[in-house]
Amino acid sequence: MVVTADGVPMGGEQRARRAIRRRVLASLAALALAPVLAASRVPRRALGSGGAAESAFDEVYRGRRIRGSLLTAAGPRAGGHAWQVTVDGHPLHLMRRSDGTWLSMVNHYSSYRTSLEATRAAVDELGPGQGLRDLAPGPLDGGPVHMGDDHGVRA
Repeated sequence: MVVTADGVPMGGEQRARRAIRRRVLASLAALALAPVLAASRVPRRALGSGGAAESAFDEVYRGRRIRGSLLTAAGPRAGGHAWQVTVDGHPLHLMRRSDGTWLSMVNHYSSYRTSLEATRAAVDELGPGQGLRDLAPGPLDGGPVHMGDDHGVRA
């Protein structure tokens, strides 16, 4: 026989209500903790397919020479890594997303698991006869990146 905290015996209907109440509260607790658990998940960093770290590449893909090498960043991002990627000798800018995937400036709507996949997808987007344009001097050729006139305005 099941009794309440007051010592009063509980009937079958009361036990069923208590069981339902426990299940509802457990479900609410699980829903409240789900975002916390999802946010604490560690994203995959520079891992390619199969869990191996990415390595430099130099190949001909669809008739174009694609090259990529990992650079160690200096200065404010010391300890970080960046990729220097070229397609037929012209720089291709790749960006790392927070989930560890890559996107290129040619197609910035899709992301790819590795920098090589992102580079190949950029070549696919360019199509035959199209090439990358050198827009401005930047970190790849050692010159500073020009971001416009500086009138003392900071964002």
